[in-house]
Amino acid sequence: MQQHIRMGVDIGGTFTDVVLEVGDAPYSTKVLTTYAAPENAIIEGMHQVCDKAGIKPSQIDQIIHGTTLATNALIERRGAKTALITTEGFRDVTEMRTESRFEQYDLNLQLPEPLLPRQHRFTLKERIDARGDVLVALDRADVETLADEMASYGFESIAIGLLHAYLNDSHERMIREVFAQKLPDVMISLSSEVSPQMREYERFNTTVANAYIKPLMKSYLGRLKGRLTNEGAACPIFLMHSGGGIISLESAAEFPVRLVESGPAGGAVFAADIAARYGLNKVLSFDMGGTTAKICLIKNQTPKTARVFEVARTYRFKKGSGMPISIPVIDMVEIGAGGGSLAHVDAMRQIRVGPESAGSEPGPACYGRGGARPAVTDADLTLGKLDPDHFAGGAIKLDAAAASQALGTLGAPLEMDAQMAAFGLAEVVDENMANAARVHAVENGEDLANYTMIAFGGAAPLHAGRLCEKLGIDRLLVPTGAGVGSAIGFLRAPFSFEATRSVYMKLSGFAPQVVKTLLAEMEAEATGFVRTCDADAPIKAEFKVYMRYTGQGWEIPISLTPEQAQTPDAAEFLALFEADYTTLFGRTVAGMDVEITVWAVNATTEVAAVETLGATPGGKGAVSVNTRALFDPIKGAPSAAAIVPRAALCAGDWVAGPALITEDETTIVVPASRTATARPDGTIDITEKRT
Repeated sequence: MQQHIRMGVDIGGTFTDVVLEVGDAPYSTKVLTTYAAPENAIIEGMHQVCDKAGIKPSQIDQIIHGTTLATNALIERRGAKTALITTEGFRDVTEMRTESRFEQYDLNLQLPEPLLPRQHRFTLKERIDARGDVLVALDRADVETLADEMASYGFESIAIGLLHAYLNDSHERMIREVFAQKLPDVMISLSSEVSPQMREYERFNTTVANAYIKPLMKSYLGRLKGRLTNEGAACPIFLMHSGGGIISLESAAEFPVRLVESGPAGGAVFAADIAARYGLNKVLSFDMGGTTAKICLIKNQTPKTARVFEVARTYRFKKGSGMPISIPVIDMVEIGAGGGSLAHVDAMRQIRVGPESAGSEPGPACYGRGGARPAVTDADLTLGKLDPDHFAGGAIKLDAAAASQALGTLGAPLEMDAQMAAFGLAEVVDENMANAARVHAVENGEDLANYTMIAFGGAAPLHAGRLCEKLGIDRLLVPTGAGVGSAIGFLRAPFSFEATRSVYMKLSGFAPQVVKTLLAEMEAEATGFVRTCDADAPIKAEFKVYMRYTGQGWEIPISLTPEQAQTPDAAEFLALFEADYTTLFGRTVAGMDVEITVWAVNATTEVAAVETLGATPGGKGAVSVNTRALFDPIKGAPSAAAIVPRAALCAGDWVAGPALITEDETTIVVPASRTATARPDGTIDITEKRT
């Protein structure tokens, strides 16, 4: 029987991770990301894993890809020359935002600049009301005149966002039709297709973001497909989207804004798979790579999801300080804390770390690629967490002297030597990540003391033990393949697509037949997208409605069974809403009507059932191959730490901290307060020492 061969690829800010699965056998590698042409790193990584597996690229059956390119293009403002066409009188919606102040008492508050300047925003005389009825008809001649006027501007992409177009898209479609004739080379994005939801600021901004990155992503995906075909890998290519599922390359090219959190989403899927294997219902996933750290709550083996998230927050942890993107997304907090995050001393004589990163070009000082500023990896090397001769499987030789020099420069204003500066840098970055986890947990009403942490990403196992000490978390799991966790997550994700609609309805005016028809149409739309990826697999639909008390500002998601979607009942909807509202807020509000604002249907292929891990046999104390001086943050001084190769650990073997468990793609730091035990699936289970 022929083995199924699949490859997962995750492009990060520093490393590109490639995982090849030949049947059940995994092969992986990490190569430095090539910014100018990201596909080059993919090709290099593909050849490396194919050589390890002893196969040719032509034998690969399927490639699943996730990337930070879309996110970086938005953060760095290097998208296409883009225009917005909107309803007359609403030209400045993306600049006025919601008029809320995310830092209420900051008199010098700087709001983020809109993605498009005012001279790139155009209007047309038309108006559709909140019920979808035409108040002012759109004149086709006006559209043709505007198209002729804009022809001389040299726009590469156009976003079309009209008021209430989520209810009636006829005017948006007319504009696209005219512009497709007049400007055939310009890419067009409609708000009624990209994000058909209420709240014009979020919808316009999402559509603009989609148009802004569409030429870049379409070009990249085309080049990638061409390069892979030339190398012999002419197999289907799929993309991970931010909601935790997989879509076709064609859908990704049309709606690239859905790729904005694709890499981190793969990591959350990976952690959810591990949680299912261990029967864990409360998990904190911790993904730390070269540029960012991502933290996600996973309850009942399912990552928490949301409908809106923010890119490029200008104030750390401050909701409202970034660019809102209104698409289905796995809800996580992301901060600029990775191996390449740079440190400096501010005017208050405090060490600050990130969000600026050295990336892969030039990288931290210890990479020896021209970087001179101290980064987190420099601190990890100086503190004894890393072996300079075996970083990234020996592919990169680290320069300890360069790291020490950079850290000495950091510590000089504070009268610290290189080691103490490294200690300060590491404690700051660890506290930043711990604080982000605390804030995220509080916002979701959770107590992290009852959670298990699952750590992955090249840098996470170096810092996860210390984070658990700071957060009061007793148990930490570091699965096999942790260094390339997101890429493995791509191979665990289902094909899926979520359709959303904003149709306002009060329960007092509930129309069962309208609801049934609406949900059936959305199910057909979402299923159609999934069928472009897999023509035969069984597809299930998950239904959600977003409800609130009349007059409230935001809704809560309510899940429906397929039966409740097919035979909708107002009393049943109300009971579901009140149960979830009570769970979140402790009470209901008597005498208030309830309204539904958004409807969502997620179509997804079935995921193979996960077998729960069996009992771990008794083992023995691991034998260390050597020791290394590892800085102990509790003592404030180095201690001798045992070095144990991960491959040498059998199920049940254990090692007491301080210890370093080494492998090609990462190193697991076991603090002095913890004990690590190898589980039958190769996962390292780190728990607090018991007296």
